[in-house]
Amino acid sequence: MKSRTILLLALPLLAVGTGAASLAWSTRAAMGPPLERLEDLTGTIRRMEIVDRNGVPLNVSYANDWNLHAQAQYHEIPEFLVTAFLYAEDARFFEHSGQDWRARLAAVGQNLKAGRAARGASTITEQVVRMIRPRPRTLWSRWVEGWEARRLESRHPKQRVLEFYLNQVPYAANRRGVLQAARYYFDRDLSALDRHETLALAVLVRAPSRLDLRRGDRRALDRAIGKLAMRMEEAGVLPRDREPWGDFDLKSPVGPVDASHFLRFVNQRHDANNSAGHAGRLRVTLDAGLQTRLHDLLEGRLAMLAGKGVNNGALLAANHRSGEVLAWVVGASGDESPARLIDAVQAPRQPGSALKPFLYALALQKGWTAATLIEDAPLADMVGVGLHSYRNYSGVFHGPITLRHALGNSLNTPAVRTIAFTGEGAYLDQLHRLGFTTLARKADHYGPGLALGNGEVTLLELTQAYAALANRGHYREFSVLAGGEARLHTRPAVSPEVASLIADILSDPLARRLEFAGGLLDFPVQTAVKTGTSNDYRDSWAIGFSDRFVVGVWMGNLDQQPTQSVTGSTGPAMVLRGAFDLLSHDADTAPLWLSPRLVRQEVCDDTGAAWQAGMSCPRRAEYFVAGTAPAPAIVHEARQQAVRLSQPAEGLMLAYDPRVPAEFQAFDFLLEGVYEDDKVDWRVNGGEPLRRDGARYAWPVKKGEHRVAAVVWRDGRRIADIADTRFTVR
Repeated sequence: MKSRTILLLALPLLAVGTGAASLAWSTRAAMGPPLERLEDLTGTIRRMEIVDRNGVPLNVSYANDWNLHAQAQYHEIPEFLVTAFLYAEDARFFEHSGQDWRARLAAVGQNLKAGRAARGASTITEQVVRMIRPRPRTLWSRWVEGWEARRLESRHPKQRVLEFYLNQVPYAANRRGVLQAARYYFDRDLSALDRHETLALAVLVRAPSRLDLRRGDRRALDRAIGKLAMRMEEAGVLPRDREPWGDFDLKSPVGPVDASHFLRFVNQRHDANNSAGHAGRLRVTLDAGLQTRLHDLLEGRLAMLAGKGVNNGALLAANHRSGEVLAWVVGASGDESPARLIDAVQAPRQPGSALKPFLYALALQKGWTAATLIEDAPLADMVGVGLHSYRNYSGVFHGPITLRHALGNSLNTPAVRTIAFTGEGAYLDQLHRLGFTTLARKADHYGPGLALGNGEVTLLELTQAYAALANRGHYREFSVLAGGEARLHTRPAVSPEVASLIADILSDPLARRLEFAGGLLDFPVQTAVKTGTSNDYRDSWAIGFSDRFVVGVWMGNLDQQPTQSVTGSTGPAMVLRGAFDLLSHDADTAPLWLSPRLVRQEVCDDTGAAWQAGMSCPRRAEYFVAGTAPAPAIVHEARQQAVRLSQPAEGLMLAYDPRVPAEFQAFDFLLEGVYEDDKVDWRVNGGEPLRRDGARYAWPVKKGEHRVAAVVWRDGRRIADIADTRFTVR
């Protein structure tokens, strides 16, 4: 009987024990694995924060499961804010071990009395568990969360749990953490919040959407703030005699700075991604405010040009004195354009005439001067077995013209004649010294077309090369880390005197008056400006530098489609002008540096000859590298140019058009270096010479293989013999 009684008593105890064991096993099975570090719960929760030169965050995105930016360490969070959150969410946080059974029982009583879920009782630690491992809102989930909270607190200090919570607690508009919320609503950091604003942050987490300061139920929010303030007054942590609070001074939310392409470049150069998972801050040279304004400027211009087939653009601005990048902007028509994913600052494109300053710089280093006369006349060169005729943008040829005017007006035939003087290989070497690594082919691949920018370069390369001209001829890569980058050394690429002279030409409004009338490129502050347009209007450029800043702008289409005749002066020049207005608005300005070693001398503006008293020619003050100024006695020799046959070229193949009567078909033989009053004896296929005046002879086209030679006479003197040049008409 006694043993039966013991058995009857033991069965319920065994059942209870078995149930408890089963509950414990089920609870343990439902709990996730323990983690040694709180950071491990989110992977890379403490990511390297990249900020601009003024401390503005740049690598900010709110489309994340976690707050990867704008986090505050526990000692940086104001004490009053911590206190407000504890009274609002978990008053006994520093007393319990993750679960607060006293608060939970009190909540059950209030909910039964009210007949609804009037009060929750989750501790801050349980809320952290819920953030990390979301579960359906059931009693079982609440039970498991409580035990996970206990385990979490057994492995992490209270302050670390609270810091995590305050940095990750959700708010409206995808913001997480008190620092993001403070910036979103009030545009201030935590230390600058008043008590009313702080209490609002503590209350908003209960229902972020319903109580949202911008679109939520303001009456409900005010009531909740009032109740929290009353509890804190009763506890003596908030004065009872405080002044009444007014309305909130809400600020318009500032969107994240669009600098993704720049940050990718920073990461590529400095491998900043290796810092992921570690708390830290990387300060870069970018100016977030300037970046945003220039982005709006570029996007606005692209919108205006969308009807002309311009869909993409890029802008790069830097301080050429320090070499620091200030803005790195990529724009595209349409918010959803996939082209926004391509960094147009680093996309190789044809620069057109934007390369010409470096060609003329080389010519100046080889002995030419800004007053050297270059022939601007029809010119053709062989391309394969065909003939390519060069022309100027306006279609007008200006005859003999000084180097200053040839560069200022961006004339094409003088540029091709200049590369014949410098040599294509020497010019390509010069471009390599100026950082154009994308020009990786040999010189004969580009040919004389390199003078007109037939290769492909990037906006970054082009702007760095112009910065070298601005920086007295010293080239260096741009730096992107605030404080400079020691490994980015400078190297001489152009002599200081030549760089100064090129800058003087590019900033001279009179030097560009033949082709660029209207004053769009004449900036209020002295600025060296150059435009460029590639074949078929696929790319248009505007580059410039002042005494401090350098800016490059590109527009076109990344899918290689041509625009509708948009040029550098009709497209990006307006953006360039606006960019310099922004840059110089609050900055001290000064003229461009002019080398004191340059020699100033009066010359005839049309011939480049040294001006002398009594000469009837327009004159100007010209600058020369020491030892290159023209002697006063030399007037006509400056026009002397080597005579050569420019058309036809050896091996040229022409097509006979059977639809056109023979008497109307002619092909121009052309000579360079020949004046209108020179006499030329043309000899075709060894026949009798035919004398003509000047450089042109319209030869009646005939089918077959032919050869042409010529003898040039000037003032009765035989000055040139042109050997047979062979060509074919089919």
